[in-house]
Amino acid sequence: MLNAALDLRDEDFEIIEGEKIMSPSPHKIHMYIMSNLFFHLFLNLRDKNVRIFMDNMDIHLPDGNLVKPDLSIVCDPECLKRGATVYGVPDFVAEILSRSTMRRDFTIKKDVYERNGVKEYWIINPWSKTVSVNILRDGKFFLDEVYSVYDEDDLAELTDEEKAAVKFEIPVSVFDGLKIKVADIFAWCS
Repeated sequence: MLNAALDLRDEDFEIIEGEKIMSPSPHKIHMYIMSNLFFHLFLNLRDKNVRIFMDNMDIHLPDGNLVKPDLSIVCDPECLKRGATVYGVPDFVAEILSRSTMRRDFTIKKDVYERNGVKEYWIINPWSKTVSVNILRDGKFFLDEVYSVYDEDDLAELTDEEKAAVKFEIPVSVFDGLKIKVADIFAWCS
């Protein structure tokens, strides 16, 4: 017979504002996006003293919430000292929208991440192939930019002025000089 602690680890849930929320299995597009983002972050950060976590890593936030972001980066080694999970605040969090989690990702989870001091929060939309980047300033998230994938047909419809304004890379503000190509995040998502 399995003990209760093992049973809880095997369940995929979060505890947000006191409510236990079960998470459905992700769609393959969700997995592509998460893997792509992890790969590009890892390539750029592997020599830094940070840890990158993908889906299902328990993160115990200071306010008592237990979250499992799709992807997170932890820079503070103190957050990693207690057992197999993270206790503290990630510096960077990305959530990939799904039909069942979309509302939570834009509202309650955004509020929880903001309140706990996550410095950068990306909301990735697999349908529109956009990334909304929220940066924490003075304790509040501000939408910094929404980045989109543009193919040749999209670009052909833009004026020269609009083309000049297109941003093909997303700066990761918590790491000076680090940029991720928007198209790389959505590779294999056609």
